[in-house]
Amino acid sequence: MPLGILALIASLPILVALVTMVGMRWPATKAMPLAWLVCAGSAFLVWQMPLGFVLASTVSGFGGALNVLIIVWGAILILYTLRDSGAAETINYGFHGISRDRRVQAVIIGFLFGAFIEGSAGFGTPAAVAAPLLLSLGFPALAAVTVCLIYNSVPVSFGAAGTPIWFGLRNLEPLLNSALAEDAANFATVGEFYDVIARWVSVLHGIVGIVLPLFVVCFMTRYFGQNKSWREGLGAWKFCMFASACFLIPYWAAAFLLGEEFPSLLGGLISLAIVVYGARQGWFLPSETWDFGTRSSWDKEWTGEITTVDQLEFKPKMSQIKAWTPYVLIGFILVLTRVTFLPLRDWLSSITLSWPQVFGYETVTFSIQPLFLPGIVPFALVAILTIFMHGMKGEKVREAWVDSFKRMKNPTIALLFAVALVEIFRQSANNAVGYPSMPLSMAELTATVTGYSWPFFAAFVGALGAFITGSNTVSDLLFSEFQYGIAQGLGISRQIVIALQVVGGAMGNMVCIHNIVAASATVGLAGMEGVIIRRNVVPMLMYGLIVGIVGLIFAYVMFPQMF
Repeated sequence: MPLGILALIASLPILVALVTMVGMRWPATKAMPLAWLVCAGSAFLVWQMPLGFVLASTVSGFGGALNVLIIVWGAILILYTLRDSGAAETINYGFHGISRDRRVQAVIIGFLFGAFIEGSAGFGTPAAVAAPLLLSLGFPALAAVTVCLIYNSVPVSFGAAGTPIWFGLRNLEPLLNSALAEDAANFATVGEFYDVIARWVSVLHGIVGIVLPLFVVCFMTRYFGQNKSWREGLGAWKFCMFASACFLIPYWAAAFLLGEEFPSLLGGLISLAIVVYGARQGWFLPSETWDFGTRSSWDKEWTGEITTVDQLEFKPKMSQIKAWTPYVLIGFILVLTRVTFLPLRDWLSSITLSWPQVFGYETVTFSIQPLFLPGIVPFALVAILTIFMHGMKGEKVREAWVDSFKRMKNPTIALLFAVALVEIFRQSANNAVGYPSMPLSMAELTATVTGYSWPFFAAFVGALGAFITGSNTVSDLLFSEFQYGIAQGLGISRQIVIALQVVGGAMGNMVCIHNIVAASATVGLAGMEGVIIRRNVVPMLMYGLIVGIVGLIFAYVMFPQMF
């Protein structure tokens, strides 16, 4: 079958999801089962995967969704525990003591705090943690999710202690070892290759990261402000530039000096400390305070099932230190359990429940490491500790836990079918007719059409992978070999093209259904996935345009012969 027709058929599940959610405004609970059905039908009828193989992939996908659902549940549980203990209101009181300006709060929580959580945990955790915190501060649910998803781009390639690079690029190791054996590489080890990729990724992300905090606050004032004005966001330009510098300097330093594990983690931690201190001292704060306006003036689609208060006068129920202790513990435990030089990571990940060869198919597997999932450690663990730290009464504890389970219905349906679709995509390479996999068919057609302009489009292929799979890491696993081969065929730097792939996988997080459903669930927002995709696709395209132009310059003008 011609590549063009294969690519068109492969894209049908994605088109169905986009048309139903963005065009027809279906909720993901309806759109994703239909998209899965189209994907399963294409795999069976066109790729001629055995029906048992399709069913095994679906079951494996359901199991994979469980990993994400546990994270989402843990984040919701923390939100409700802090709500019912009085900590949320105390934190609100404290933040209004720093600045009542929503632009400042968005930068500190959505960008800096989110970057720290991304560097520690990754896999959609930042939006699941930061969005509920913004909601509790008085943000509309839709604004909280949108802001956190856009901000969760620059840090993503170094998320979970660098997993998208050191694990996501593991399929390249045979090619890299071959180049080393033939003495055709300008690096001494595979680890050194990863170090170079980390540097290029930090440069590409950093170019966008200089303006990203300011762009997002302008985006927020345009779509969620009473006056619908971009200019109102510009009023915070000094603070945004200050925050960018505080984040990017340690981010770049870590990438160039320490490798891929620490840029986002250290950048987020160091910048959070400096910027919060600076904000308390009044450094670079806007001259006028900006807010969303009264709740009665908000559009109906902005709010979800979890209500926010209309008035902004909060009362402290405990000390700020006590109120923040759960979040401090979350960050501390995430770091302790994710860094590789401590044994906790190995201890927690050693407990694994697995199902190898689902229904007898060798490539279809499922595994879960329950204690290593952030939803259990640290989220649920800290929620239990908070009961005692904050002296919660039994009735409040019960209310928090019951509400957390009630909120899981819609994200469970959407994520089960979304991840099942992804698994069928991945397994479609195992077919009886020798066709390339569904995502590879789309990528190969793109490469054929674009030719020597490929570096401009390389990041968008990474974004496609993230949109499909919900993960920068899995996008890299899917497409890194393909990107390497394209660069090799064009005779340009494979390091730059691979870096563009990694960056693209990060920017795709803004619009991937996986993350949108998960983040929306934590703020009680259901059925708005299409609206979020439609809004967030604009900053994602701008992100890709910038790194694409820079990639072309690097690949053909500045560093054309680099390995």
